[in-house]
Amino acid sequence: MFPTQSNTTPGQIPFPSAVDLTGKEALLVKLTVNGGVAQIALPAALTDIPLFVVGDGYPVGKASTVLPLTIDENRRVRLKGTCNPGDVLSLADPAVPADAGKLRKLPAVTGTYRAVAVAEEVGVDGQLLLVRPAAIGLIVVP
Repeated sequence: MFPTQSNTTPGQIPFPSAVDLTGKEALLVKLTVNGGVAQIALPAALTDIPLFVVGDGYPVGKASTVLPLTIDENRRVRLKGTCNPGDVLSLADPAVPADAGKLRKLPAVTGTYRAVAVAEEVGVDGQLLLVRPAAIGLIVVP
């Protein structure tokens, strides 16, 4: 139908894992590269750009299945803390290993945060929260 889009992949996509993603389902991941090969890894900085949520996670080098974050489909992502519908969500602090790949309500603390989604329901800590991905970008809290 669209010849220029003949080699694209809709829906779930397999990527080699740069880190062990076993048990990391519903966490956000970013694209990385190793030897010219695209891989996926958990965010390492508050400003990283997570493009996918893990569907099925596997060990390093094995292909994990990820789902793209697109505004036309909501996703479930693990929540850190609490939130309400309409709250802007940013990456949780990846310096805390247990929080890497989770989302949290945009902090009020001074800093620069990557806002990637909006909550579609009330959320409690650890919940698989229904979110609407949105390319909001970096938000600076003074």
